[in-house]
Amino acid sequence: MTAVEADKSKPKLVTIVVNGRQKQVPKEELSFDEVVALAFDPVPTGDNVDITITYRRGQGNKPEGQLKPGESVKVKDGMIFDVTATDRS
Repeated sequence: MTAVEADKSKPKLVTIVVNGRQKQVPKEELSFDEVVALAFDPVPTGDNVDITITYRRGQGNKPEGQLKPGESVKVKDGMIFDVTATDRS
């Protein structure tokens, strides 16, 4: 494998913003769980925890929306995610 081939096989890093903080991710797509892990350390848990993810500045056909558990979204440079955790009481 040449150096050029090795460069092409490495995933391109994109810079996204999660809860106001820049993050670099080597992905074309992020799942709900991956975005939550980027937003919180540690991830809030419990029976009453409800996590909501909204995004904007996304890919062309769906530039904004809400990401639900089990879903994923294609990411692009400059995409913004707002992740909130609430306690349903």
